[in-house]
Amino acid sequence: MDLNIYIIEDDAAIFRSLKERLEQWSFQVTGPERYDDVMHTFIRLQPQLVIIDIQLPMYDGFHWCREIRAVSKVPVLFLSSRDHPLDMVMAMNLGADDYISKPFHMDVLLAKIQAILRRTYAYTEESAADLIEWNGAIIDMKRGLIRKAGQDVLLTKNEFFILVVLVQAKDQIISRHELIRKLWDDEHFVNDNTLTANIARLRQKLAVFELDEAIVTKKGLGYMAATL
Repeated sequence: MDLNIYIIEDDAAIFRSLKERLEQWSFQVTGPERYDDVMHTFIRLQPQLVIIDIQLPMYDGFHWCREIRAVSKVPVLFLSSRDHPLDMVMAMNLGADDYISKPFHMDVLLAKIQAILRRTYAYTEESAADLIEWNGAIIDMKRGLIRKAGQDVLLTKNEFFILVVLVQAKDQIISRHELIRKLWDDEHFVNDNTLTANIARLRQKLAVFELDEAIVTKKGLGYMAATL
C-alpha cells in the first residue's frame, strides 16, 4: 500500500529535505495546511506515520501529540533539536513511538521509520489468534486494546507490542535486550530509557484493571507477564 507520512515541521528547509529523501523511498509526504489547526490535515489525510517537531508556531508538538493520541494510534516519531531527557520522557509519556534529536543522520531516520512501519502494519498479520486471554482480560489483536469487565483500554503500538510479547512468553522472562531487539530491530538506534518509559506507561494503563503488578520486573534479567 502507499504509505503517507505527515511531517509537522515548520522549518521549510528541513521539510523539503525530508520530503525529497522520503519520496525517493516511495513514501508520500504531506505537511500541515495551517499550524493552528494541524488536526484538520491529519484527519483528512489519515497518515500511516506522523513525524513531529516540538517547537512549532501556535502550539508545540506535545500539544499536537496529545490531540493525535486522543483519536488515533498512528505511530508518532518526534524529530527535535531539543535533546533534554525530560523532553524525550515527555514525548514517550504522551504516546510517541520514538524520538530523534537534530542534527540527525538520514540513514538512521530511515531505519527507524522502516522499523516502526514494519512492526505497526505487519505484526498483527503474522499473529495466529485475534484474541488472547490473560488474567481475566482479553487482548484484542485487531484493535490494539485490552478489555476486561466491559471496559476497554487503548494501547499505543509499542505498549501493545510489549504486552503481547510478554503474555505470549507464558510466564517466562524476556530480557530488556530481547524486547529492544524485537521492538526496534537494531538497538544501536535506541535509547534504553525509551523501553523503561513504555513499560511504565503500560503499567499505568493496566492499573485500571488492577493488572499493573502483573508486569513483573526481574532485576538484572528483564520482564515477565505473570499469571495471577
